[in-house]
Amino acid sequence: MKLGKENEKLEFKKTTSELSEGVISMVAILNKHGGGELYFGVRNDGTPLGMDISDKTLRDVSESVANHVEPKIYPQINAVYVGDTHCIHVEFTGDNAPYYAFGRAYIRVADTDRQMSAAELESYAGRDVWDGEVSDKTIADVDETVLRDFIDRANRAGRIDFPFTNNEQVLNRLAVTEGGRLKNAANVLFCGSPMLEVQMAIFAGIERLTFNDIDRKSGSVTELVGIAEKYIRNNIRWRVVLDGSIKRKEIPEIPIEAVREAIINSYCHRLYTSSQNNEITIYSNRIEIYNPGTFPEGLTPQDFINGKERSKKRNPLLAQLMYYTKDIESFGTGLRRITEACKAAGVRVDFEMLKLGFAVVFYRPD
Repeated sequence: MKLGKENEKLEFKKTTSELSEGVISMVAILNKHGGGELYFGVRNDGTPLGMDISDKTLRDVSESVANHVEPKIYPQINAVYVGDTHCIHVEFTGDNAPYYAFGRAYIRVADTDRQMSAAELESYAGRDVWDGEVSDKTIADVDETVLRDFIDRANRAGRIDFPFTNNEQVLNRLAVTEGGRLKNAANVLFCGSPMLEVQMAIFAGIERLTFNDIDRKSGSVTELVGIAEKYIRNNIRWRVVLDGSIKRKEIPEIPIEAVREAIINSYCHRLYTSSQNNEITIYSNRIEIYNPGTFPEGLTPQDFINGKERSKKRNPLLAQLMYYTKDIESFGTGLRRITEACKAAGVRVDFEMLKLGFAVVFYRPD
């Protein structure tokens, strides 16, 4: 069994004697793609060789990354079996480029790592963040129905003052094109991609053991937000309140406004260069909404809940577009609104800062 060939996001090393070279490859991949994978115990052609792996072996890999990569990253490092062969798998992401290994910056070119020149670093430091970079999509790739709906909602919200005319004129007015191509924010919001997915599952208990349901959908951010919200709506408990009126009142076990806020935030703040998907996971005692975008370093959710910090946007152009439709506000108040809605409903909510992402956890009432 082979793991395929090395590429711009995948590197193989035969043993941990090549640990320093592996760390350099991680940095080169981070600077080019924002994340990737590294295996120890695998030939360059993808053939597993295997190796003896102890707790010390894994600790040596972890310490080498911690001591020699700047800014800090927090990879997942695991002993895995590839067929019958024992290898080490390292999965890593980061959005604070440029990254340095042993004091030097590297860039990935095909399956090799090249040291960046001073001119490249200077240019790199001034480049746009991901959502403002130009994608390979053109105006012809835009879903007109999605764009029309966006303009209608933005007009109703009172945050833009022009109607839909045609795709090209509207996109140009939104400043999301360059040279006839869409910026990444417009791509994920109005086109979608087979690579942009939401993974949804229901487990029978409180652990990831027995599935009651599993599903996966792809589409634009707009479509996936709606799909994720509907999945939760359809799989939580609702109680009926009779208040004397003709129309009965149905109350969800978790406030839907908090659920929607968490889903929208998960797409607004995710790391789009990551190969991981957004996830909706329903357990018997809780619901988790996960996105592959780590929380800003040095800050905690409580800083924003208390209103002491300003919003730090990973995807500022995408955030601006979602602000137009009132899907988000621009002042970093999402976590506070989630907290307040849950407090009013008597629902516990936790915010989990993970090494490879962030999760909002709603606890279901008994």
